[in-house]
Amino acid sequence: MKKWFKILATTCAAIPFAQCAVLPGGNIAVAAEPVSAATATALTEANPALWVVKDEDTTVYLFGTVHVLKPGLSWFDAAVKDAFDKSDEMMLELVLPEDQAAVAQVMMPLAMDQSGKTLPARLTADELKAYQAAMTSVGLPANAFDMFKPWLPAMTLSVLPLSKHGYDPEQGVEKQLTKFAKDSGKPVAGLETLEQQLGFFDSLPETQQVAFLNSVVKDLDKLGPVLDKMVVLWAKGDPDGLAAAMNESMAATPELAETLLYDRNARWAEQIQARMEQPGTVFVAVGAGHLAGEKSLQDYLAERGLTAARIDY
Repeated sequence: MKKWFKILATTCAAIPFAQCAVLPGGNIAVAAEPVSAATATALTEANPALWVVKDEDTTVYLFGTVHVLKPGLSWFDAAVKDAFDKSDEMMLELVLPEDQAAVAQVMMPLAMDQSGKTLPARLTADELKAYQAAMTSVGLPANAFDMFKPWLPAMTLSVLPLSKHGYDPEQGVEKQLTKFAKDSGKPVAGLETLEQQLGFFDSLPETQQVAFLNSVVKDLDKLGPVLDKMVVLWAKGDPDGLAAAMNESMAATPELAETLLYDRNARWAEQIQARMEQPGTVFVAVGAGHLAGEKSLQDYLAERGLTAARIDY
């Protein structure tokens, strides 16, 4: 899971919504275990990386995000806040749904297995035993996802344990930026839709979905420490460090890297290029993994004659 998770944590804004899934039998609220103040606020200062693309009448800021964070981390200040305040509009990976019902309305038709094949039928006896133990360990019924495709429990299990480490999806950068935009009357647009993002997982072959689920189960207790390291690199404004941390993941799961990183970066570069034809200032915030390493969003912009310059602050 560490290989999958390093990519997921910094590329896909839909991941936090996994915990909002409407489970069979109604909504199930999973109570987070109490978190110590030291765990929740170990890191308080952040200076994440920021870039700008300009022409004579258009400015586009590029800001890398982390989709879940701990409370108390100061990142919306200095150059980041200044760029946001100067912007006429904001673009995120997707416009965040405002309620659980809206998420479920999109997620459930995709995630429900229409073939009649149950999740236990896709797993070996040992895999099933480990999976069911993982489900009960996070407070979910062992059979809650039996009628769903493997990607949904995999996504859900990749998010729920993070609460024990002090992480809160409500503190995620996109959530906070959306609130700031709403408070200031700034319009928000999406580069993608929630259905598109969930479709990336739904389109994975069954063998990869099962491998995803099994790897989540295997490394369930390591997700918090892995995300801790990724957040430290993000907070230091170290995209090279993020890229290095993700390199093993991308080499081990090239199909996932192509689907979740490179293909999307290319599409977003086209959208930003089109937006550069209109005057104004735009604040674009996408997962930090998209702005790190080779085949980054900046690389695809450069292919289109657009230079993204790092803002030092």
